[in-house]
Amino acid sequence: MPFTPIHMGPGILIKSVLQGSFSLMVFGWAQIVMDIQPLFVMITGEGHLHGFTHTYLGALIIAAIAALSGKYLSEIGLFLLKLPLSQRKVKWSIAIISALIGSASHVWLDSIMHSDLEPFYPWAKDNPMLGWLSISALHQWCLYSGLLGSVIYFAVQWRLKNSRHE
Repeated sequence: MPFTPIHMGPGILIKSVLQGSFSLMVFGWAQIVMDIQPLFVMITGEGHLHGFTHTYLGALIIAAIAALSGKYLSEIGLFLLKLPLSQRKVKWSIAIISALIGSASHVWLDSIMHSDLEPFYPWAKDNPMLGWLSISALHQWCLYSGLLGSVIYFAVQWRLKNSRHE
């Protein structure tokens, strides 16, 4: 199903480790942009469900689109959340790395469970990652990585807040 939130689990774990050097908003936006093509195929019935956008080459193009648009969309979101002015800017380097991680991880996760993916196209048409984990184990890994990431993120934030007050 397009726009699955399960891809956010690993993103939350990455955010917990990289903290302010990673944008979870841009990462999440990259997940959505990645699945526009499969959504189009589902609506129209035309094309390959996991086509070019679900290749690593396609993911580079999606990352560029997601970084360019996601930086500004994230800044609008941060403004609407009424964060302090110093926390409303997303650096280009952070937008780019977050979009790259988002699009590449999307291909990787989908490659494990979808038999129609050709992640290394046009160089290879096989999918060596298919079946590395069962779908159930993959979903559990995504869920648990998100839960672990949430705990780590808030523990780090709590520690940083308390160390400022000492």
